[in-house]
Amino acid sequence: MDDLDEQARAILKGNDRGGYTVPTGGLYPYQWNWDSVFAAAGFAEHDLSRAWEEIETLFSGQWSTGMVPHIIFHKVDPSYFPGPDIWGGVGPLPSSGISQPPIAATFIRALHALDPEGSKARVRALIPRLRDWHRWFFDWRGEGGAICVSHPWETGRDNCPDWDGPFANIQPEGVEQYYRRDTTHVKEDERPRSYDYDRYLYLVKLGHDCGWDEAHLKEVSPFRVADPTMTFTLLRANRDLLALSQAFGEPTDEIEGWIAAIEAGSEQLWNPEIGAYDCLDMRTGEHTGVISSASFLHWFAGVGEDRMLAHYDRITSDVRFSMPSTDPAHPQYEPRRYWRGPVWGMMNWLIATGLHEAGHEDRAEALRLNTAEVIRTGGFAEYFDPRDGSPAGGRNFTWTAATWLGWASPNTKGITCPVSS
Repeated sequence: MDDLDEQARAILKGNDRGGYTVPTGGLYPYQWNWDSVFAAAGFAEHDLSRAWEEIETLFSGQWSTGMVPHIIFHKVDPSYFPGPDIWGGVGPLPSSGISQPPIAATFIRALHALDPEGSKARVRALIPRLRDWHRWFFDWRGEGGAICVSHPWETGRDNCPDWDGPFANIQPEGVEQYYRRDTTHVKEDERPRSYDYDRYLYLVKLGHDCGWDEAHLKEVSPFRVADPTMTFTLLRANRDLLALSQAFGEPTDEIEGWIAAIEAGSEQLWNPEIGAYDCLDMRTGEHTGVISSASFLHWFAGVGEDRMLAHYDRITSDVRFSMPSTDPAHPQYEPRRYWRGPVWGMMNWLIATGLHEAGHEDRAEALRLNTAEVIRTGGFAEYFDPRDGSPAGGRNFTWTAATWLGWASPNTKGITCPVSS
């Protein structure tokens, strides 16, 4: 087991580009938002200063609007498409024009707990940046308290079946011919389809052409979907930002208002027809009807009590390795295609944290042990086949290594797990 700890540390070191990590070489050669936060949690196991540097480098790309981009292009690498010229981001560094799940406040609070005195200055400098980012979400992605996305990549769950309905209403006009580079690194049947990529690039083009004018995009974009990943991670992040703000004597009224609004607004994501949280297409008013791994983040957010427990037990009993990114009972489940079925270790970390805090310690520990077993079986892959644990996607993956070091390894003491609110 110590050997796996060493392998995980070596992966973080190998993916370190000097102040930031890439998810894995070749396939993802830049700094990704929530990948970087997980990386910081992994570094904290053996190098706390490097963990803080990862977070601070991420926030160096924050836009004047408060948005923290989902990709920061520190050094141009032609092996990745779409690059900075396609995105046309308008921040201080070349970047994409969308964000990603805001887990930073949660992990910043956890990092601070490791060294309360030594990290005071760093946390104090980050609190206003976090507040500006959360405000941006509330201003430009909020719909009655539920949090929307303007692009599937913003959720981190790029090609999950939730987007099939919204994508059917998009005609990707004006998208020029392009060459995908992801399928030169990973098998095509483990990646999104070209059909999906056409629509991804159409939505990028909409943003690029208007200079990422959020007010304009809110009016004209055909894609605006309230999402459990965003809604639940932002609600949790606001709880953690509130705790940090109270500890540092920062204003709290605005944050308390966000918490109350999202607590109430998250109920829009409850789909009584399937008895689960799922996505809500704001353009059609229709739920997507998909139980995903993101559905189970409601415990992480502190809402919903045990209304998803029966689905959780059903799904975990249906597969050898949990939590599949899409319910295996769903007709569009694909156990090896990216977010349409595979297991993602870092999602399990968040789900288990919520289970533990909701009082389901046995399920939380079972998920941790199951995640450890899938990593032992498939290595430090990007994601895994829930049927047999075989690796899929990229290899030597940063957030899988970080998940091992910070949570799944039997040697971890849980020191980097998010602290209870």
